[in-house]
Amino acid sequence: MSAPDFVAIGHVTLDRFGDAVRPGGAALYAAVTAQRLGLSVGLLTSHAADFPLDVVPPAIEVVTVPASDTTVFEHRLEDDERTLLVHATAEMITAAHLPDDWADATIALLAPVAAEVDPQLAARFPDASVGAAMQGWLRQSGEDDVVTPAAWQPPAWLLDRVAAIFMSLEDVRGLEDDVTEWLQRVPIAVLTAARAGALLYVSGDRYEIPALPTEEVDRTGAGDVFAATFLVRQCAGDDPWEAARAAACAAAMSVCGQGFRSVPTARGLAAALADYRRLRDAAP
Repeated sequence: MSAPDFVAIGHVTLDRFGDAVRPGGAALYAAVTAQRLGLSVGLLTSHAADFPLDVVPPAIEVVTVPASDTTVFEHRLEDDERTLLVHATAEMITAAHLPDDWADATIALLAPVAAEVDPQLAARFPDASVGAAMQGWLRQSGEDDVVTPAAWQPPAWLLDRVAAIFMSLEDVRGLEDDVTEWLQRVPIAVLTAARAGALLYVSGDRYEIPALPTEEVDRTGAGDVFAATFLVRQCAGDDPWEAARAAACAAAMSVCGQGFRSVPTARGLAAALADYRRLRDAAP
């Protein structure tokens, strides 16, 4: 079998919002994004039998590391401040779990949510553009299950291997000194900032990427949509600035509905990007 164009790696999750439960996970949002943008996609994940695999678009090939538990997050929102709790986690995902033919993928995104992705997986993709969504390595939970930022030192070889890293400003709170070093080590880094857009770093130089104004319904997964869109567009020939603008549009569109229902198609993204350019041209 031929390799998928895009491989996303990380836990799928069950996300609780009050009494509602929705499927989620950074890798799932990234996989759906790449698939809607027209790529063939593989998702390497871990979960228990209670995860509803039928919600994953059938065009996405899923390889599962069996687990006794599915990763479960509880999202609490008070006064626009989010508190995240983790109540269960699935299994670690290692380089040995990657199907051999998937190593020939064009794009790979390591997308941990609970430090479950072995960084060694980056080395399994010798010719791919490898991205790392760092969030799941930059947090921890204690006895109260509350998720808080955590110091994590990526292996030096990982920063030398990846094409881009993605984080949110929320992820790196208190870790600014470490992050400053990482920004100088990688070709491209992105710090997303919700309604404020994103900061793009190219060879250590900083550029501001404004957001596309939208009506926010659910911001869950927006950073993962950004990361996947950026990698897809850059591999299609966009320079980093144009890829970041497209990613900002995709992320903004994704927050307009619950879950991943509002992740755009390639046609929808093209229309939003045209609007984005008009707004920028009209700005004083």
